[in-house]
Amino acid sequence: MQGCIALMTSTIRRNFEGEFCHGACYSTIPHFGFKLGLAIRNSGYLLVCLPEEGVSSDISHRKSLRVIPRNPGQPTAAGSFPITVTAKDSLGRDSAPQDFTIQVLAQGFTPTGSMGTAREFHTATLLGDGKVLVAGGGTPTAELFDPASGTFAPTGSMETARAYHTATVLGNGKVLVAGGLDATGIPTSTAELFDPATGTFAHTGGMATPRAYRTATLLGNGEVLVTGGKDPNAESLATAELFDPSSGSFTPTGNMTTARTSHTATLLSDGKVLVAGGLSSTAEVFDPTSGTFSTVGSMETARSLHTATLLPGGKVLVTGGLDLNQKVLPASELFDPTSGDFAPTADMTVVRDAHAATSLSDGSVLVTGGQDPNGDALATAEVYK
Repeated sequence: MQGCIALMTSTIRRNFEGEFCHGACYSTIPHFGFKLGLAIRNSGYLLVCLPEEGVSSDISHRKSLRVIPRNPGQPTAAGSFPITVTAKDSLGRDSAPQDFTIQVLAQGFTPTGSMGTAREFHTATLLGDGKVLVAGGGTPTAELFDPASGTFAPTGSMETARAYHTATVLGNGKVLVAGGLDATGIPTSTAELFDPATGTFAHTGGMATPRAYRTATLLGNGEVLVTGGKDPNAESLATAELFDPSSGSFTPTGNMTTARTSHTATLLSDGKVLVAGGLSSTAEVFDPTSGTFSTVGSMETARSLHTATLLPGGKVLVTGGLDLNQKVLPASELFDPTSGDFAPTADMTVVRDAHAATSLSDGSVLVTGGQDPNGDALATAEVYK
């Protein structure tokens, strides 16, 4: 035999309302010089051929590939689907049959354990051990979510009660908690660090400008980008600054194109930062190389107090928040950095704004707390897969 197909196991998450799953798995046939990509339709399997970088492939190769499922029926529901793949090239040569398995999981939200304290305007941050630090929300208390058990447990409290603050994991594993509203409801410039090893918080250098309702994003160089928010005079800010963990200090950087508050800022796979919403449907990106912001495509719905979470495939999941009429949204959408477009995805099971969303180590997203349309704080949580 002139070629072989490597054994693979792939997890594909699909939305059963659509024709295609969003996901594919790939394997290489060395002699034939191309990769196999397997996608799923409601009507069956679809085999896609991708040339290897630097290798020329005869187009007739692609017409000869076939997929043979070993179990009856089509993968139109969640489950495990063993597949046998063979390939035939333009000379009529066959590869050896090779098995692999696709795990198809339902896409959407499911309930999980509740927090020990009802929270709103808090933060939820993924730690290095896979747990999630949930902090503040009008209180100095904090707790840890364990995805293995689906339960929350208390940890050390912050030095200052905070709401509308940020919590960002640094390169050393500690968490920078900065700004927000203090116990008196005034924006603060103070910051502190949470140490997962000890479960305690400690004071660190403050921001150049007191801010609440703003964002903080860890960059590839280890610095933290802080954008927008409201100052003590309730004015929206277009300014931004950078936190250097080595010195524990903040310094100004380039301004955004639009003043924003209650917006989101998400690090993309290319190292840039997507800044979206804030009483607006507009979005822009920050380039750390130039220290400047530039506009990109807009969201389908104007949002504030929403979340935006990077998914393993590079897209960004935007959930909930308030629209321009101050209506709480169940709707979610996905941003594709390649096209610069936003598109709808599954709604949450509970409408919420001022909540938190955190990417877990298995690729799912934990959504916690927030407030409902009556303005009541929520202790509920759900997971997007």
